[in-house]
Amino acid sequence: MTEPITPKIVDGSNLIFGRMATNVAKRLLEGDHVYIINAENIMISGNKTRIVGKYHARRTLKNKADPEKSPHYPRVPYLLVKRMIRTMLPWKKARGKAAYKRLRVFNGNSESLKPNYEIDGAKKDVLLGISIKGLCKELGYNRL
Repeated sequence: MTEPITPKIVDGSNLIFGRMATNVAKRLLEGDHVYIINAENIMISGNKTRIVGKYHARRTLKNKADPEKSPHYPRVPYLLVKRMIRTMLPWKKARGKAAYKRLRVFNGNSESLKPNYEIDGAKKDVLLGISIKGLCKELGYNRL
């Protein structure tokens, strides 16, 4: 018989995105299932106007030959976090796609999901930068 899968559940509140995402990508490639809760509260450190400008430019990229084949960057917080973690995986290989399927990202906190995995060095102590929620609002998402 197979054992039930126990995922690593990470609470994204006030975590620095880059440090959290590299750790999550590494766990996914090692074969672990990772769930991220409170995705809208993850922080991106740096200059707010530069960050917003960078992601706005990414959203406006279009392929002239076939605009439907252009890269898609979502405005919804949990989908944006999932897309950003996808860029840290070897997406064009089978192991990268399998790792991506083991990732689940949620806005808010569910009653059934309790954090059981902590990432060292990813806590945000200084409030410089912008949260994923703020970035998505700047990009035009209006449901938060």
